[in-house]
Amino acid sequence: MTAREPSPLRRALRAWYRPRRERYPWRRNGIEPYAILVSEVMLQQTQAARVASAFDGFLGRFPDVSSLAAASRGDVLRAWSGLGYHRRAVALHEAARTVVREHGGSVPRDPRVLQQLPGVGPYTASAVAAIAFGRPVVAMDVNVRRVTSRVLLGREPEHRDDPRVEAAARVLLDRRDPAAWNQAMMDLGREVCRPTPRCDVCPLERWCRSRGAGRAGRTTAVQKQPPFERSNRQVRGRIVAALRERPSAGVSGLATATGFGVARIESAVVGLVRDGIVERRGRSIRLPGDRSVERSDQEPERSSDSISLSAATRPEG
Repeated sequence: MTAREPSPLRRALRAWYRPRRERYPWRRNGIEPYAILVSEVMLQQTQAARVASAFDGFLGRFPDVSSLAAASRGDVLRAWSGLGYHRRAVALHEAARTVVREHGGSVPRDPRVLQQLPGVGPYTASAVAAIAFGRPVVAMDVNVRRVTSRVLLGREPEHRDDPRVEAAARVLLDRRDPAAWNQAMMDLGREVCRPTPRCDVCPLERWCRSRGAGRAGRTTAVQKQPPFERSNRQVRGRIVAALRERPSAGVSGLATATGFGVARIESAVVGLVRDGIVERRGRSIRLPGDRSVERSDQEPERSSDSISLSAATRPEG
């Protein structure tokens, strides 16, 4: 496999990916590196379909890194509605401020520099570098790891940081178009090369060493997350959803709005304050940085009891 002479395997993968290339709005031609960074942070722990429904609205509100950096955190959290795991919104906001303050408003190209931004780890840094800038690096998520290990090594990936899998992925990487290659591998792992693979529709079946050896992937159930219902994630998500609808509220008002007891609200608020997702002024709790709520901070706590429950079941981390 060489960069100058694309292999049949790469041609097959590109042909399979071609009709999927425009599936998501962050794959549009000419999209800015800032938008790629936004999409990759949104895609952390969130299904692509949910991100697709929120992506354009968020960019409409914050069309460039400067507008995001200049916004209040409360406005950013409101625009994040529906995506859950609000710590990512806080990190993205801080990343935008860092880009403006330390990089002149330009998203860095180097994955090592990208990793220094808040909320950006090795995978996200590599994905932004490859997709936004065409850097020939592998964005090693669970899907790319599984496809690579099966196709080139003929086995299931055993460890997250297995150097053999990473070396094999670098061999397989299409350096002429790393953006398409990384996204194609992610799609293939998500849609076809699942824990229990659909080998009969895989474009790489003829080259797959795992398939050739007669292995059928994992058949055991994937470990599930703890139930969301009644979890602390749900309490946190309902608090943020309630505060999106009203500038500020007291603990009793949030208890009424969310359907959770005062003790659970108090406990969740402590974590939300620690994570920078809400702030507390006396008895009043609000999204951070909202100048418009100074007057409502003076209102009696009972005035918050009418907050509705809309969007209250969105997940939160």
